Amino acid sequence: MSRMSTPDATTAANSVAPPPRWAIWAAHLTTLAVLPSGLWRIALVLGYPAGYLDERFADFETLGAKVWMLTLSLVCELLAFLTIGLVRPWGEVVPRWIPLIGGRAVRPMAAVVPATLGAVALTVMWANVPWWWTYPHDDMTGTGDLVVGILYQPLVLWGPLLAAVTVSYYRRHRSPRSRVMAS
Repeated sequence: MSRMSTPDATTAANSVAPPPRWAIWAAHLTTLAVLPSGLWRIALVLGYPAGYLDERFADFETLGAKVWMLTLSLVCELLAFLTIGLVRPWGEVVPRWIPLIGGRAVRPMAAVVPATLGAVALTVMWANVPWWWTYPHDDMTGTGDLVVGILYQPLVLWGPLLAAVTVSYYRRHRSPRSRVMAS
C-alpha cells in the first residue's frame, strides 16, 4: 500500500470543505504583495542604483550584499508562496516527492501555529511602512525615496492576508466536535 493511499491521507484530502473564494484570492495576493520589494532588491543586485545616491550605492556592490539581497528576495517570495498551501491540496497532504513525510496528512495545527506566528511577526515587522516618508532617507534621491516607499507599501498586507487565510484554514480543518460546539 503506498503512503498516498493511507486512510489518514485520503481522509484528510476528502473530508475538508473547499476553501472560500476570498481565501484563495488572499493566498495568491500574498505572493504579489511581496513581489515589488523583491524586484527592487534584485535591481540592486543587478547593479542598478534603484534610488540610492551613487556614494551610498557602493555599499550594495559587495558580493556579500548581493547574496544577502538575492537570498532575502527569494526567501520572502517562497514564504509568501507557502500561504497558497493553506488553500491547496498540498496543505492537506504532503506532496509525495518530499522525503520521509510525502503522502502523509498534514496535521492542521502543524500549519496553523507557524502561519499564525508568521502572520503576527509580519504584521509587526511591516507596521511602520505606511510612514516610510516621515523618516529621513538621506542616502536616497527624492525620486528613489518615493519609489521605494511605494514598492514597500504592499508588505503591510502580508501579515493580515496570511492571518485571514490561516483563520479560514483553521475553520475548515477543526475537528467535527469543535464545529458542533461552535454552532
